[in-house]
Amino acid sequence: MRSKTFTAALFVVLTALGVLLSGCSGGNDAVAQGDTFQFVSPGGQTTITYPESERKPIADLIGPDLVTDKQIDVDKDFAGKVTVVNVWGSWCAPCRAEADDLETVYDQNKDNGVAFVGINLRDDRQSAKDFVADRKVGYPSIYDFDGATLASMTTPTSVVPTTVVLDRQHRPAAVYLRTVSADELDAMVKKIAAEDSGKQP
Repeated sequence: MRSKTFTAALFVVLTALGVLLSGCSGGNDAVAQGDTFQFVSPGGQTTITYPESERKPIADLIGPDLVTDKQIDVDKDFAGKVTVVNVWGSWCAPCRAEADDLETVYDQNKDNGVAFVGINLRDDRQSAKDFVADRKVGYPSIYDFDGATLASMTTPTSVVPTTVVLDRQHRPAAVYLRTVSADELDAMVKKIAAEDSGKQP
């Protein structure tokens, strides 16, 4: 039986879906960025970073694999790894625009204690599978049509795409409420990976 806290969080996510959709396609809170739109969060922040002393772990980031339907549990499956979480939908043009950059950073870091996982939100499942196949995405995604997995996130997730970099304890270290480039994401991933290793990025 789900707790009242979880139910309340899920309600917030579901009522925010209209904002998520308008954030991807543009609207009163969006500003032009070339041929797409970028959502501007309250306070104008689209990139948020958290000092180590202020980070809190995310629990219960769990859901069915988009392709195989096997359960993905971020805490167990990616234990001890810096984990990049990308919230996306096949219906979202900015998500399509950043897909290659995400795959590039994944390929560059997957052998160095870094994992990637997507959260596919409010999507037709076959369309999402086609997206993964067409773009040869090498990392898994949680199929999260109703936002149940997204409700576990403790960071702002007010737009699709959103990318969150979790440190090795699965605490949010950086949040991008916009598309993210390969160069900036790679630099952040290497910086967070170096925190516990003692190595400089």
